[in-house]
Amino acid sequence: MPRPAKHAHAQILDAAAAIVSRQGPNAATVNAIAHAIGAPNGSIYHRFRTRDELLGRLWLRTAARFQDAFAEELKRSDAMQAGLHAALSIARVARLDAEAARIMLLYRREDFLSGAWSRELSAEAERLGAQAKDGLDGLTRRLFGKLNTAHRQITSFATLDVPYAAVRRYVGKGESPPPLVDRLITNAYGAVMAEERPRGRADG
Repeated sequence: MPRPAKHAHAQILDAAAAIVSRQGPNAATVNAIAHAIGAPNGSIYHRFRTRDELLGRLWLRTAARFQDAFAEELKRSDAMQAGLHAALSIARVARLDAEAARIMLLYRREDFLSGAWSRELSAEAERLGAQAKDGLDGLTRRLFGKLNTAHRQITSFATLDVPYAAVRRYVGKGESPPPLVDRLITNAYGAVMAEERPRGRADG
């Protein structure tokens, strides 16, 4: 059997995530990451060509953590419930993975790359972007019966802007979002949809 890698990709990314969540992206140097896992710098560069690639991978892995949970909830057959549970997934993931929450909610993608994206990273970023756009567009059509800019903005506000804002204030203080957040997200989502959806619109 092949000998397992002593310092695997996931272990290196986990160490980088711990550093970033505590001290920010600038603190996640190759030296700091290598020290955290007790490895020489060469072990890092053996798996990631550059620091930009390593931090880009970390950002994409974190974004996918939130986005996959969001997309999974959109599969619900009832459109209103799909949107609500997608919104609630943001608080749920933040509670399950505090490090990912701090990375995703307190920093921007640009904070993780000082140079241009590689072709491979760009392709993964485009895939995630398309998944997010398609998911939001699909939900908007189901909620409103058609897709236009205003409807998409309403859906985005209710399912993304509100929950991210609600969760960010706790994540920024190093706290787990309390159960009250779920109730407030639910109420805000319901109020927006009750006001903005066409009267008598059936869930689709």
